[in-house]
Amino acid sequence: MRKSIISMLLAATFMLLVAGCSNDDKNTITFWTPLTGDDGAYMDEIVKEYNATDPEIKVKHVITSDMYTKLSTVLNSGKGIPDLTIIHADRVPSYVKQGVLEPMTNVVAEQSELKEENYLPQAWSVGNIDDTQYTIPLDIHSNAMYYNEDLLKKYNVENFLDDDVVTFDEMLSLQGKLDEGDYVLNDALLSWVILAQVQNLGGDIQENGEPAVNTDVMRQAIEAVKELSDAGLMTPYGEDGYLMFQSGNVLFSTDGTWSSTAHADVEGLNFGVTNIYAFEPDKYTNRASSHLFSMLKSDSRTEEKEKGIAQFLDFIRQNSMEWAEAGQIVASKEVNESPEYEQYMQSFFTSNEKETESLYIYTYEYYAYVQEALDKYILDIAHGEMDIDEGLETMEKFVIDKINESDNGEEKAE
Repeated sequence: MRKSIISMLLAATFMLLVAGCSNDDKNTITFWTPLTGDDGAYMDEIVKEYNATDPEIKVKHVITSDMYTKLSTVLNSGKGIPDLTIIHADRVPSYVKQGVLEPMTNVVAEQSELKEENYLPQAWSVGNIDDTQYTIPLDIHSNAMYYNEDLLKKYNVENFLDDDVVTFDEMLSLQGKLDEGDYVLNDALLSWVILAQVQNLGGDIQENGEPAVNTDVMRQAIEAVKELSDAGLMTPYGEDGYLMFQSGNVLFSTDGTWSSTAHADVEGLNFGVTNIYAFEPDKYTNRASSHLFSMLKSDSRTEEKEKGIAQFLDFIRQNSMEWAEAGQIVASKEVNESPEYEQYMQSFFTSNEKETESLYIYTYEYYAYVQEALDKYILDIAHGEMDIDEGLETMEKFVIDKINESDNGEEKAE
């Protein structure tokens, strides 16, 4: 009974918050984002700068934790639907299938520069379903591999970076050659690394719309990474390899483009960035996603607000250098091709066509479940705490169970 009362109170509190952030104000665009970290502060600043231009309709940025669950709530009630949202790329196919996304047709018609050629191709295309554009991109956020310049010099392996791709064989060549307490790589964002290797091996996570997790390609990707762990080259199971990199004991850290800001704050850490390690230097992938502006279907969004949204999105297209400060790969070519952008470390990933092509965004409808399965089990498998056969079977079942829950009306995992 007590749990039921608490649940009712929480639900009532949320609905009050929704009412307070409703889109009934004709002079305000209510803008929901899931940016609960430092990136939320950067977006706050962008919105503040836009509102300072004195637009006819101003923007109110609402940072919304557990946003996808709350979006489901307001969609079901039909009340409090935000005028504008930021969603992740893998959400687009399912939202379109559910019929809850409003096409950007009117918005694009209002601002002629909101067009494909002005954005990174992957970021634009993930919002296009059956020749209808449902989103406008903000960024690509990618897996990245940072390297410790001092350790590369210490172990005389600076040549690993000659072709901008560190291979499995190169890392394995350091077996038995490191000082105690030093490691070649950590297991940061290891699930993303595995997804990159699946692409490097020519595989995928789905086949004809069905999940493909327990596959030969997935096994091969995991076995290759596990070999590094078995060789004692990876930071130990249960240790925080991200912090170990910042402490100067790890050559390579496979975290995210946004981490450059945190690494830069570490005194004495001399580091750079390159691609996620691969089997061969001529085929490499950096698993990526994208933050996308979208409009959920709403009867209360007026034409005037759509015009205001168009104006806001074109402002961001021209003025999102602030977003580069958050460590993101800005999708707007006007920004990412400017000389000023080159000062940001993530500009490496748009420095040439091959680098840009390496940014791979999964758009499989049930991608979120595959990602969740990998997040849940991959560390155990890679570090030998779970047998690979058992792990593959467990992950496949996890994904299938999640799909069945979704088909029965339960909320999709974030």
